[in-house]
Amino acid sequence: MSTPGIFPTLKDFLGKKNVVLYFYPKDNSMICTRKLVRSAIHISYKDFIEVGAEVIGVSSNDKKSHEGFAEKNQLSFKLLSDEDGQLRKLYGVRSTLGVVAGRRTFVIDKGGTVRMVFDSQMDAQKHVDKALKVLSDLKRPG
Repeated sequence: MSTPGIFPTLKDFLGKKNVVLYFYPKDNSMICTRKLVRSAIHISYKDFIEVGAEVIGVSSNDKKSHEGFAEKNQLSFKLLSDEDGQLRKLYGVRSTLGVVAGRRTFVIDKGGTVRMVFDSQMDAQKHVDKALKVLSDLKRPG
C-alpha cells in the first residue's frame, strides 16, 4: 500500500497518469467515511490503478485531518487539501442546498483534458462505475 500524500497541483501527474479527481464534503463524517472508505472508491482503488489512473480525494480539510483520516481508514489513494476552496471553485463544484460541500468526480487524461464530470451526493458507486468506464475506454487502443 502506498503512503497517502498531499499534492499541491495536478501537474505531478501530467503526461504520466490519468487522474480521478474526487471532491467530497469532509473527512471523518459518517457519510463521507462510508461513501469514500467503506464503499466504492477505496474498494475499487486497485481497479483504478489497473486502468492507469491515480485517485485524488479533495476536501476542505487540512493536511493534519487528511493524514489522520488516511491512517485511520488505511487509504491507499492521495488526499488533497483545498482549505480555501479555490480548487472547488475552479472546478465549479457547488454545495448541496448551499450547506454541504458537493461530491463531484472528474476524470482527467494524461494530457490534461477533462474526459468526464459526474455529480451525485449520495451514490459513490456511480462515481466509480462511470470513471472506470471512461478510463477503460481511454486505455483501449485505437
